[in-house]
Amino acid sequence: MSGRTFAPGIWRAPYGWMSLGSVALVFLAALESLAVTTVMPVIAADLDGQALYALAFAGTLATSVIGMVCVGSWADRSGPSAPLTAAVVLFVAGLLVAGLAPDMVTLIAGRLLQGLGAGGMTVALYVVVARVYPPALHGRILGAFAAAWVLPALVGPFLAGAVTELLHWRWVFLGVVVLAVGAFALLLPRLSRPELRSPGGVDRAPVVARLLWAVAVAAGVLTLSVASEFAAGAPVLVAVGVVVIVVAIRPLLPPGTLRSAPGLPSVIGLRGAAAAAFFSAEIYVPYVFIDVYGFSPVWAGLALTGAAVLWATGSNVQGRVGDRWSPRKILGWGLGLTIVSVALVAAGVAAHLHPAVIIGAWTLAGGGMGLLYPRITMLMLAHSTTADQGKNSAALSIADATGAATAIAGAGLVVAALGGGVTGFVGAFVLATAVALVGVIPASRVEPSHADRLDVRAR
Repeated sequence: MSGRTFAPGIWRAPYGWMSLGSVALVFLAALESLAVTTVMPVIAADLDGQALYALAFAGTLATSVIGMVCVGSWADRSGPSAPLTAAVVLFVAGLLVAGLAPDMVTLIAGRLLQGLGAGGMTVALYVVVARVYPPALHGRILGAFAAAWVLPALVGPFLAGAVTELLHWRWVFLGVVVLAVGAFALLLPRLSRPELRSPGGVDRAPVVARLLWAVAVAAGVLTLSVASEFAAGAPVLVAVGVVVIVVAIRPLLPPGTLRSAPGLPSVIGLRGAAAAAFFSAEIYVPYVFIDVYGFSPVWAGLALTGAAVLWATGSNVQGRVGDRWSPRKILGWGLGLTIVSVALVAAGVAAHLHPAVIIGAWTLAGGGMGLLYPRITMLMLAHSTTADQGKNSAALSIADATGAATAIAGAGLVVAALGGGVTGFVGAFVLATAVALVGVIPASRVEPSHADRLDVRAR
C-alpha cells in the first residue's frame, strides 16, 4: 500500500450533482447561443429587421455586463446561490419575450433580458467553482463547461435550422425555456451548501457606482450598434459611444487592464480581445453561407459545428497538459491559431473559395479559442481570494462581453459602410483579425511581476 490518497473527480460525491446542474446550465446557454446565431438571418428577414441584425447580438452582450456587475457584487456579499437563481429567472423571461415577439424591437428587448440573465449566470457559476471545488479540480470542471458545448455543437445548429424550417424560429427560444427550468431544478437543492455562503469581512464596495458604470458601458455599446441608422450623425454617435465605453469600463476592470499591466490586468485584457475577435466574426459566418453561398439555415448552422467541437477539444487538451505547458505557451498557441484562422476566413470569402475551405478555417479558430478560454479563467482564479472571487469573475466576464459587444457593433458599422454583401462580410472578418492581433500584447504579459507573485503567495 502506497498510502496515496486520491481526490474525488467532479462527477463523484460530493461534487457530482453540483457538476451535473452547473454543466447543464452551460449546455443550455451554448445551445441557445449557437441556435440563435444560426437562425438570426432568418429572424431578421421575417421581422424586417436586417438593419438591427448586429444589435440583436451586441445588445445581449451589452446588458450582460450589467448582470455580471450586479451578480459579482451580490455573490461576494452573500454567496452565489440567490444571484444565480435571479439570473436564471431573467434568462428564462428573455427567452419567452423573444419567442413571442411580434417585431424586431420586441425581440431585441427579449434579447436584452437574456443578456442580463446570461451574464449573471456566468459569474455566479465561476464563483460556485471557486468555492465548491478544490484548485486541483478547477481545470476539470472548467474543461467540462467547455465540453458542454460539444453536443450543442453537434446538434444545435442543425436542430435550430430544422426547427425553423419545419416549425418556426420562435421554438428556438420557447423550446429552451422548459429545458432551462429542468436544468436549474437539478442544481437548486445543492445551492444551500455551507461553503457557498460568504464569510464576514467581505469588502462592500459601492455597488451602485459599479452598476451605473455598467449601465454606461451598455449604453455606449448600444449607441455604436444603432449609429449606422443615423447617416448624418453616425460619426458623432460612434465617437460618443467609444468614449463612453472607454471611460465607463475602467472602474469595472482591474487597474492597468487597458494598458496591459502584467498579471491579472493582462489576463482580463486578453479575454476581452479574444472574445472580440472570435464572436464578431462568428455572427457573420452563417450569414455568409446563407447570403453568399445560398445555404439553407440547416446547412449554414452546420458551419458552426466544427468550431464548437474543436473548441471543446482544445479545452480538453489544455486541461490534460496541465502545468507541463506554461501559460504563455498555451495562450500563444491558442491566440496564434485564432489569428491565422480568422484571416483565412476573410481571404476565403474575398476570393469566393469553396465553402469547405471557409468551414475548415473557422473550425481551427474554435480550436484556438478552446486553448485560450479555460486557461485564462484558471489564471484569473489563481489571482483571486475568497473576498474578490466574485469581483474578479465579473471583471473577466465584463471584459469578455464588452469586448465582443463592441467588436460586433464595430463590425456592423463596417458592413453597413461597405454596403453589405461580400465586401461588407470581408470587412467584418478583417476587423476581427486586427482585434485578435491586438491580443498579442496582453498575451505576452499574463505572468505577474515579481512583486505581484509575492503578493499572490502572501494571500
